[in-house]
Amino acid sequence: MKEIFDYLVYLFVRVIFCFLQSISLESGHGVACELAKVFTFLIPVRRRLLESNLQIAFPASTLLERRAIILKMWEHLFLMGVEVSLAGRKIRDLNWRRHIRFFGVNPLMSVLNQVRPVIIVTGHFGNFEIGGFTLGVLTYPSHTVARPLDNRYLNAYIKKFRESTGQFLIPKNGGSDEIIKVLSENGLMALLVDQAAGQKGYMVDFFGKPASTFKAIGLLALKYNAPIVVCYSLRRINKEGNFEPLKFDIHISSILDPLKLPQNIKNVKDVTQWFTKKLEEAIKKNPEQYWWIHRRWK
Repeated sequence: MKEIFDYLVYLFVRVIFCFLQSISLESGHGVACELAKVFTFLIPVRRRLLESNLQIAFPASTLLERRAIILKMWEHLFLMGVEVSLAGRKIRDLNWRRHIRFFGVNPLMSVLNQVRPVIIVTGHFGNFEIGGFTLGVLTYPSHTVARPLDNRYLNAYIKKFRESTGQFLIPKNGGSDEIIKVLSENGLMALLVDQAAGQKGYMVDFFGKPASTFKAIGLLALKYNAPIVVCYSLRRINKEGNFEPLKFDIHISSILDPLKLPQNIKNVKDVTQWFTKKLEEAIKKNPEQYWWIHRRWK
């Protein structure tokens, strides 16, 4: 029965994607806006968790301010689905400049062109799927760690999109040997670093409250002398304060080179706190583009 149910769910998702691909990008954005209103006001999905996370992150915010962030967050998430359905058709190696701008890219190009491994870190912030997709379009294939979806049909479909431009997936469980192989061969790893790591992680400060964060990134960076690059793919916002669908600004905010560590960073925990703080600084400027639906503080 599970096999049949999974296949039906997969067919439902494919029908939705076919619908999104058959309408204009503007119409798809309109659908995302309406669904955001439903999830914020009519069927308040995860409202208690969202309110709690935002109160932690922005303790001085009012209820109206938090609701405004929640509404825009849902719009952002649904718009991501629209963009994923269209990216493979819209963004190509000859026209990517119509959709993507880079900021602070020279330091990243410098480390990518060295014979060294590189670790790009980001979070569930902006359209991170487009970030990995763009690296492939620019002929910089990356490896990323992801937990396979329980639905094998959906997993294969999403994997096809992620690997369509040269992004390779490594399973979250049992993928340590592959990660070591990539880094030992001077490859490029791209990792999401803002999920709760449980008892095995380091407790570091995130928006003023301890949050368990995976220590593997710092360990691998120091062991293989891999520069850590904090990067995020922000959705562009027009003068009226509205999202511009399929328009992104990719920011390379900071780079930490293990061969040139500053005096205040002495160990793995310091490295973990460093990239967590850099991500927090970026989220504070664009909180509506962060996934507040995660249980980040456990």
